[in-house]
This record gives sequence, C-alpha cells and structure tokens, in this order.
Amino acid sequence: MTEAAQLPQAPEAARKVFGEYFPAAVRYAELLADAGVKRGLIGPREVPRLWERHLLNCAVLSEVVPEGVTVCDVGSGAGLPGIPLALVRPDLKITLLEPLLRRTNFLQEVVELLGLDHVTVVRGRAEEVLGKLPPVHVVTARAVAPLDRLAGWGVPLLRPYGEMLALKGDTAEEEIQGARAALSKLGVVETSVLQVGEGIVDPLSTVVRVEVGESPGGVRFAAKRAKAARTSRTRRRR
Repeated sequence: MTEAAQLPQAPEAARKVFGEYFPAAVRYAELLADAGVKRGLIGPREVPRLWERHLLNCAVLSEVVPEGVTVCDVGSGAGLPGIPLALVRPDLKITLLEPLLRRTNFLQEVVELLGLDHVTVVRGRAEEVLGKLPPVHVVTARAVAPLDRLAGWGVPLLRPYGEMLALKGDTAEEEIQGARAALSKLGVVETSVLQVGEGIVDPLSTVVRVEVGESPGGVRFAAKRAKAARTSRTRRRR
C-alpha cells in the first residue's frame, strides 16, 4: 500500500473551511501524502492525520489574518501554513519563504498545479532576504523555531505596525515569557495568545501574535534593511 492510499477521506469540516477551493485542498493533501513523503517533506506517520493536524490546523489561522494584506510564510517547508492559508484567502498576497531547494521545488509545483496566482515562492533564509523583499503586513510560521529565534528572523521582515502570527503548542505562554527580552529588542510592543478554529479543529489551534511598533526588528535591523536596500538599488542601476 502506498502512502497516498493511506490518506483518509477529507472530513466535512474541510468542505466548510475551504469552500469552493475544497477540490484544490484535496489535491494538495494528495500531493503531501505522496510526493511530500517520498521527498522527505513530511513523515509517513503524518499521512493519516494530514487533515486535522496539518491542513485544517493551518487553514483556521485565516481567522486572525486581516483582509487584503501581504504575508510572508517563513520556513514554509511543505507549505504549512502558507498553502492552506492561500486556499481559503485569495485576497492575500503570500510569499512562501524557504531555504532548501527540494522544498522550494515542491512548493513551486504545488503553486502552479493549484493555480495559486497570489502566491510566490522565494528560496532563501529570512536574514538573507531582508531589504530585498518588500516588508509585509503579516509574517506566519509553524514549527520553525522557539519564539525568540523565530522572532529574530520574522519580525525584521514586517512593515511598521505589522504582526507575526506563529502557530504554537501548549507551551505558547512559556515561550512568550522566555522571549520577552529578545522581543523587546526587536521592537515588539504587544504579544498575545489566541485560540482559533472553534467548531473546526479539536483541540483548537494556538496562535502567538507578536505586534511591532514603528521599528520592526529594532534599530539594528533598520540599519541593515537600509543598507540592503541601497545595495539592491546599486545593482539594479548596473
């Protein structure tokens, strides 16, 4: 039996969440269960719980993403949460940022196959694209790193008064407490823990919201962003 054959039928909640994009969500689940496993992007044990633990868990993040904003999914991996978010929110402009070639190849294939014209795949690390990609309203992430390290990568990519939304687990509050000093240096002005997915996922998805003020990343990153922007302009003139 192949890994793809182990993919369970989509739950009724998936039809409710993905709406007209439900067939595309099913295709994405099939790709994860087949090519995603073969290429080592997800473990074979995750296939039976792809819907509840992964696709729906990520899709409900849309409840707290403002309308019509730009989003950068940092460390997108196999496209979680970026692809499910894109399927339920065609109003968003989403960049899937991922450093590994085999993952970006998979992401590009998925984006093209599903016709996600509002999604762009970029290969690189967050610290490498700083100043090269336009600052975004929202940064998303899931299972990338502890909050202090994640914020160091994601917060500098934000526009002033933007926010980072990180899908976390039961230790969300503890991570915030442990990261307060680092967050403060990064220009973070507010943190909160949100529960989303009522009536869709059980347990609810836990989201850490990190809001920044007028200087995302703090003074050090403002200077780094400006330097990178100057370098980029110089290269374009050449």
